[in-house]
Amino acid sequence: MSHITFNVVHRTEYQYGRLMSDGYTVVHLLPRETSTQRVHSAEVHVTPDADEYDEHVDMFGNRVVRLGIHHPHQQLGVTARCVVETLPHPPPASGADPSITWEDVAARVAAARGAIALEVAPFVAATAATPPIATLRELTDAAFTPGRPFLDAVRALCHTIFIGFAFDPGFSDISTPIDAVLAARRGVCQDFAHLALACLRSVGLPARYVSGYVETVPPPGEDKVVGADASHAWCSAWAPGFGWCDLDPTNDQMPPDRHVTVAWGRDYFDVAPVRGVVIGPSSTQTLSVGVDVSRVAAAG
Repeated sequence: MSHITFNVVHRTEYQYGRLMSDGYTVVHLLPRETSTQRVHSAEVHVTPDADEYDEHVDMFGNRVVRLGIHHPHQQLGVTARCVVETLPHPPPASGADPSITWEDVAARVAAARGAIALEVAPFVAATAATPPIATLRELTDAAFTPGRPFLDAVRALCHTIFIGFAFDPGFSDISTPIDAVLAARRGVCQDFAHLALACLRSVGLPARYVSGYVETVPPPGEDKVVGADASHAWCSAWAPGFGWCDLDPTNDQMPPDRHVTVAWGRDYFDVAPVRGVVIGPSSTQTLSVGVDVSRVAAAG
């Protein structure tokens, strides 16, 4: 993939049926610098004006915004705008062994010490969203056959999820467990990322959840609909010499193409785009989210 610059606008708005007296929100919407992208600009705007606004970097290196609104309000709007340049994926390190098997990687991870252990250890253990359930075997047995090279096995897992599961935005929400996704053979990108993570970790491979955006392309002859894009999720698996290798089971891409990375963690709950709590009387609440991902025309 050549250099492409994307402009991303992510709007989140909550409307409350009654006045809220206080509120706290945590936001993962500012993209991070990586080996495959450069962040030219990124900012978060809040309405009404926040009484507290703090940006920090979390344990995974993600940019996190914490904000508080401590006066009566009936609406909360969070708009993130960024300009990000995506870069070609770098080649593996000179010492990378394309024949290294997934079993060898798992063994090296289990024996890792020092800097490598610090980098990969948080991403080896199962989480509540990525449990090592027995029914994962139908996916892992097909992909992780004995002696199979690491990259081939991970690609096979990505492809198996892509062809075996239907994308269905009406089926699940972020609380839907992966055993329900496995049983129904359907879900959305967060479900497929969690499913891949659970499979990778169940065979001893480090895997992390990646949040961000992907450029969508309208059907031939149709204009792109403003606000039709959405947050996206995929995952990464680690191997010595290769580092973190991204895979997108929703689109059957390894490495992913036309993707903008925002944050990564152990699962969705480490990097939820917007989450928080409001304090006030019992009330209805409505949420609307709109995302636009567009290419920035090259100058000249």
